[in-house]
Amino acid sequence: MTAAPTPEVLRAPLVVEFPFTRSLGPVQSAFLTGLREGVVLGVRTTDGRVMVPPVEYDPVTAEEIRDLVEVGATGTVTTWSWNAAPRPQQPLDTPFAWVLVRLDGADTALLHALDASGPEAVHSGMRVRVRWAAERTGAITDIACFEPYDDAAQDAAPGGRPHDGVFEDAVTGIVAQARLDYVYSPGRAQTAYINALAERRTVGERCPSCHKVYVPPRGACPTCGVATTDRVEVGPAGTVTTYCIVNIKARNLDIEVPYVYAHIALDGAGLALHGRIGGIPYDQVRMGLRVEPVWTEGGGHPDHYRPTGEPDADYDVYKELI
Repeated sequence: MTAAPTPEVLRAPLVVEFPFTRSLGPVQSAFLTGLREGVVLGVRTTDGRVMVPPVEYDPVTAEEIRDLVEVGATGTVTTWSWNAAPRPQQPLDTPFAWVLVRLDGADTALLHALDASGPEAVHSGMRVRVRWAAERTGAITDIACFEPYDDAAQDAAPGGRPHDGVFEDAVTGIVAQARLDYVYSPGRAQTAYINALAERRTVGERCPSCHKVYVPPRGACPTCGVATTDRVEVGPAGTVTTYCIVNIKARNLDIEVPYVYAHIALDGAGLALHGRIGGIPYDQVRMGLRVEPVWTEGGGHPDHYRPTGEPDADYDVYKELI
């Protein structure tokens, strides 16, 4: 007898990205505005050290600090790591070194990129200088990178001069684009779960020890610490165990508010999964409501759940699944 082939475990590239918007206090505002103007500012702590990049509160005493100091655009590499394969959106698109640079007049180091011909051209203690971006907007990217610098050929600008931090048209806020690219694999158990959803079925896995049915399956029981391999089809109907009313519209989500998001214990499952409730006014959704999935053409999961018309489930039936 020939064993059935093992389904291929799913893999897919995923991107998580969002804009992070923050306002700037007086110290960060002066620092970023200074970069736009070709000036690097640090801040002096209560013990006299100059920190670059500057912080707004002393790391030792937690006191607010605003004693700004202009440091040099030249400095010394304290440590480094070679980046042979730059990723998208990194400072340089050719191999470069990540370096910590202690700028002249500073006591701490700034992380940035060093444009060097190869790892053999980089060493701790080497002198470098800022290469300014051609267009500056008031962001850390106004420093395009660092580049090797020969102190013998040119005099280094001194650092450590007091600065009032006053600039015209100061930068008061920034929007940073956060992005993470990775390849995700759901593993054996959730691959089977996703493949079953494509057939409009919901499949969990039962723990051989406590017999709890996990939906979605996790591949192991977190309570008993044993693998789960016994697949169990559950639902399709289930019971609302708890819910919330959503009143704030999410960006890029074409659902009118208010709507209800609920935990739903599918028949035969040992815990609840979440889903949107439709087909009923939001203020009529309740604990114990019996619901069933609504699928859309080509959808890989239920679009939402709607009432089945059955009587509400008794609280004692689902109280352990809340």
